[in-house]
Amino acid sequence: MIVVTGATGQLGRLVVAGLLERIPASELAVAVRSAEKAAEWAARGVDVRVADYGRPETLAGVFGAGDRVLLISGSEVGSRVPQHRAVVDAAKAAGVALLAYTGLLGGDEATFTLADEHKATEAMIRESGLPFALLRNGWYTENYTADAAGAAERGVVLGSSGDGRVASAARRDYADAAVAVLTGEGHENRVYELSGDVAWSFSEYAAELAARSGKPVVYRNVTPEEHLAALLAAGLPEGFARILVDVDAGIARGELARGTGDLSRLIGRPTTPFAETLGAAL
Repeated sequence: MIVVTGATGQLGRLVVAGLLERIPASELAVAVRSAEKAAEWAARGVDVRVADYGRPETLAGVFGAGDRVLLISGSEVGSRVPQHRAVVDAAKAAGVALLAYTGLLGGDEATFTLADEHKATEAMIRESGLPFALLRNGWYTENYTADAAGAAERGVVLGSSGDGRVASAARRDYADAAVAVLTGEGHENRVYELSGDVAWSFSEYAAELAARSGKPVVYRNVTPEEHLAALLAAGLPEGFARILVDVDAGIARGELARGTGDLSRLIGRPTTPFAETLGAAL
């Protein structure tokens, strides 16, 4: 059985859809907090199991011996280490055949704060002794294109990453990589650095946004302090705003421009160009 946790999130839904194109629904289970959100899959024959990373007791019996499990990292920054530990402990107790985890590009070499919980999770997975696959996802292009229309209206893409570049890929690309690992062979104890084939700068992003929207758009690079102030003024919670500014510092250092080709090799095709994702968002 293949079991996908966090399956009703944006990435998880794409993974489940991809798996259903390759395997019978009877060979797939999802672990979700809300059975209602997974009703469409239950109707197709997917085994829906209610489990919550934050409530370890709900994870008992979710996994079975020989299962292949995808642990999609939780969304609650600051709480993910104990949540992930609960999943790893349950997987170990069950004796799963493979535990795949969606980490962050660079792994132990990543220096921005957002990477810390991923590093801790990878360490506990290694210590568990379970066969693992570490899927170190780079940035999703959708992180930026979700606000493409707003940026076009404002005429400004604001950031503090200087001339740093981002080797992003579409969320579906990363989902397809997870599907390839869960359904393929020879991925045990492998680490994959997953990123887009081409790294782009925010000046290039702004130019593409201008071309596709027909409106003048520029990239305005500001200091980290100015960036933080702008995000707070836009209504973002301070903790999240500081994470975004810290990520931009990592981009300026080149940490999200890393390109290994692992992603395109896993999915058997080129990664989705950022311009294509941008066009779809608009």
